[in-house]
Amino acid sequence: MDWTEIIVEVDTKDIDTAGNIAQMTVPYGIYIEDYSMLEEEVLAIAKIDLIDEALLQQDRTKGKVHIYISPEDNPAEAISFLKERLAAEQIEYRIVSDTCDVEGCLENWKKYFHPINIGQRLLIRPVWRDDYDPQGRIVLNLEPGLAFGTGTHETTRLCLEALEEYTTEGADMLDVGCGSGILSVAALLLGAKHAVGIDIDELAVKSSVENAERNGVADRYTGIHGNLTDKVSGTYDIITANIVADAIILLSGDIEHFMTDKTVYIMSGIIDTRLDDVLAALPSSLEIIRQYEDKGWICLVAKKKA
Repeated sequence: MDWTEIIVEVDTKDIDTAGNIAQMTVPYGIYIEDYSMLEEEVLAIAKIDLIDEALLQQDRTKGKVHIYISPEDNPAEAISFLKERLAAEQIEYRIVSDTCDVEGCLENWKKYFHPINIGQRLLIRPVWRDDYDPQGRIVLNLEPGLAFGTGTHETTRLCLEALEEYTTEGADMLDVGCGSGILSVAALLLGAKHAVGIDIDELAVKSSVENAERNGVADRYTGIHGNLTDKVSGTYDIITANIVADAIILLSGDIEHFMTDKTVYIMSGIIDTRLDDVLAALPSSLEIIRQYEDKGWICLVAKKKA
């Protein structure tokens, strides 16, 4: 089956921001072409000043972000998201699309996904990698497939760091926009009693259940196909939402219904330019108790005011 390749061309000064936006559209990696520092980078890495003529002829003023959309997903939706976010950042852009082979795309991406340490206690291990030393860390075995969440992107990593700090023994967790299930599985491995993951993507829910099985916590995990909290009831000790800012704004409208006085509400996937919008949408009864930030991405932790 063929995938759709979307190429976003922007000025090189905007390439990092465009890459961050692109990362929120897909879970399985992007790659960026940026030749603005070609000579300096080649000299620093290879210690040579002979560069292929074809590379020297590349446009140094423009960068390209390559994104791959699976057959199960909607390329038009991804393009619409990209246009909206790029425009919000006042970035001039050009978008083109084509198709590529699924096996080639996924295999190329897998080569660059290595076991990674998260925080002080976790290690994320792609199931196809055996070359790792846990060094006493809790190992989370992950096959993300086509579902969002690998731990490599700042939004997920910041969430995992927050979970490491706030997960308590015996806690009940709700994971809104569960993707691969990485947050739910991490919380269960860190001592949570039960986790409920919900996602609008049926494939993501399937992937989350499979990852719970891989890590021996399937008996404590429930995957639900639904939109935000439309099929959820009850209250939880931990609520995570690693989704885009607009979805967090919608979710926050009634999030109190699922919270107790001690619930920790962790929100991630927030570009720094949208922080004020997210804060403005939070109920007045909540307060921010912690803020994590990395490379323009923000993760917030909120609780009910005393």
